[in-house]
Amino acid sequence: MTLNPSPSRAALLGFGVALPEHVWQQDAFADYYFDITKNNHMVDLKAKFKNICEKTMIEKRHVHMSDDLLRTNPSITAYKSPSLNLRQELTDAAVPLLGAEAARKAIRDWGRQASNITHLVFCTTSSGCLPGADFEVVKLLGLPLSTKRFMLYQVGCHGGGLALRLAKDLAENNSGARVLVVCSEVITMALRGPSETHMGNLVGQALFGDAASAVVVGAVVPASDSDEAPLFEMVSASQDILPGTGEGGVLAQLREEGIVYTLHPEMPMHISNNIEELVKGTLERAGLVIKDCNEEMFWVVHPGGRKILDMVQTTLGLRKEKLEVSREVMRQHGNTLSSCVIIALAEMRRRSAETSMATAGEGLEWGLLFAFGPGITVETILLRALPPRNRPSNVTRSMTLVDALSIRDVVCEDKVKI
Repeated sequence: MTLNPSPSRAALLGFGVALPEHVWQQDAFADYYFDITKNNHMVDLKAKFKNICEKTMIEKRHVHMSDDLLRTNPSITAYKSPSLNLRQELTDAAVPLLGAEAARKAIRDWGRQASNITHLVFCTTSSGCLPGADFEVVKLLGLPLSTKRFMLYQVGCHGGGLALRLAKDLAENNSGARVLVVCSEVITMALRGPSETHMGNLVGQALFGDAASAVVVGAVVPASDSDEAPLFEMVSASQDILPGTGEGGVLAQLREEGIVYTLHPEMPMHISNNIEELVKGTLERAGLVIKDCNEEMFWVVHPGGRKILDMVQTTLGLRKEKLEVSREVMRQHGNTLSSCVIIALAEMRRRSAETSMATAGEGLEWGLLFAFGPGITVETILLRALPPRNRPSNVTRSMTLVDALSIRDVVCEDKVKI
């Protein structure tokens, strides 16, 4: 069967990922963390934290804060210290720069000019200034001053799915629209020292990292002479609050000491208890009959934590390799909040191209994307992967340089100094 893009359906047209230059190696992070926070005397808690770090399956995380900055600003590394002004200044500077770098790569991958962008959706959990990072990115990229902007603040880990859902609506209801989605996250607002009475905070210190991701979205009219190559169509997009949740998931509160996260251990269980119904409902509404979720579908699951991925895999009866892309993103970046799922999509596309798969979705046509966030809120997107199409020579060259690299190599290519 020949797979052609639907002219009325939003598609993902080009991806970009950017990472800051500083790296935390996870196997050494417990020692580093208790050193920079001046808590080496908390021997038992440090041992617990080492155990938490080992269980995450993370190998490294990228952060824009340098060692010198952390050591010379003890208000950031203290457990509770009025530091919101400093944290906000650092975040407001970092978020648009990192996001703009990812956006430049997405536009280059797309193959058209920044002047062809009509809408911008910018998502971050960190920054909170006015005008926001969306305004700064318009200037940094030289986007048209008429670009219609949507700024999403304080969303959390499901923000990537939310931004894609909004972009789908914009692309499908505005003729000729090309929507630039940017998710940029830094943990400056959330980094703090340990506390023996706040284990949820300690878990967060072992999980979160910095990254930005971007994607261009548009409803493409099929044409052999088109200079656009749709990669994934977004067939449907929905949002759900899982029943019986609220206090048993993720809680984030803005305080004088920054954003304080509390991660409840019941979150993976809540997701596991509801994931089958979410899958079933999404497929039924689309009129799809899937007999084998391993053989007939690809999966992009928010790399929010090892236990979440393990329980989703077990509950749905998936083979280990079906979530390998999400696990690799988790290993190389940690949980980067809203930017995670777009990074995972970009990595799936890269792997599929590298192994000459029939589609960007591991050679398969249908797939599901899940993003989990505070609430517990779940964003679900039904994706239809399309076969690769020939791109103009200027795009082919840039994609060869990027897509031939492994996700580890991209770390070296995508460094942004802040």
